[in-house]
Amino acid sequence: MKRRSLYIYNPATDNYERVYPTFGSRMRHIFKCLAWGLVVWGVVFLVAFLCFGFQNTTYIQRENGELKSRYAMMQQRLDKALAVMEDIRQRDDNFYRVMMQMDPVKMSQRYAGLSRKTDYSNLSRLSDDNLLKALGMNMDLLERQLYAQSQSFDELRDNAFAQREKISHIPGIMPINIADYTVSSGYGMRKDPVYGSTAFHAGLDFAAPQGTPVYATADGIVKAAERAGGYGNKVDIDHGFNYLTRYAHLSKIDVVAGQRVSRGDKIGEVGSTGKSTGPHLHYEVRFKDEPQNPVNYYFFDITPAEYQAMIEASENAGHVMD
Repeated sequence: MKRRSLYIYNPATDNYERVYPTFGSRMRHIFKCLAWGLVVWGVVFLVAFLCFGFQNTTYIQRENGELKSRYAMMQQRLDKALAVMEDIRQRDDNFYRVMMQMDPVKMSQRYAGLSRKTDYSNLSRLSDDNLLKALGMNMDLLERQLYAQSQSFDELRDNAFAQREKISHIPGIMPINIADYTVSSGYGMRKDPVYGSTAFHAGLDFAAPQGTPVYATADGIVKAAERAGGYGNKVDIDHGFNYLTRYAHLSKIDVVAGQRVSRGDKIGEVGSTGKSTGPHLHYEVRFKDEPQNPVNYYFFDITPAEYQAMIEASENAGHVMD
């Protein structure tokens, strides 16, 4: 298209003279065109975003919400696995290695520079990358603990072969068949059912029907088989190596003092003799005459799942029966 020219009449020369635009007017014209172009493109972009972008944004937000929900579920499962590993660690350090007279595994070996705790209180404000990072750190922590624990068990196995005689004399099974009882009271501070005062409960109470068989939990020699005040009918077994077990409130005693017994031998039956509010077995494990938590001494005849259930039951049980 041919460019249009502007002419104006000049009376002095009696001619139409061509008018040339100034630089400023040309720039104003250019900026005016650019401004209108930006307005048009802005309107087009806004319409496109409202039609398509909003839907995409809503979809992405919904997908992020689902991913965070799945992350939270995975984190809960991982936390439970870490809790079980912590129970195993405590059992390893506080029982197995004490029993074998081995030093506990150092924390630097178990965690190898990894943090044991992670703050999850602000997870909703973390970016996706940081969420994955937090999950990955906990996975690394669990893998490191599993590796360290497997090494610890290898050391314990080797040590156990060297101390077979000692193993048979350390309490290692349930005193009652696992299908025959419920834990009515755990180890630790409890309220006395008769006197109402708070006192230390030195063993576990296993509620079971009268006459339920009671078994020796390790090889040893019967130190006492007698009526003993609040314990009622009681059997004490000296296992050597500074270990002693006590079985109280029995309805029947099947052994005599000085008798040698083996792990799994029947020594009596559940009863409610002495200071008792119902048929049950009061069971204690003592090392150097100091009471130990019996839940740490069931390593031969229960599965890891049964052991975990035992820990939870002993911690939650509050009905003391003696």
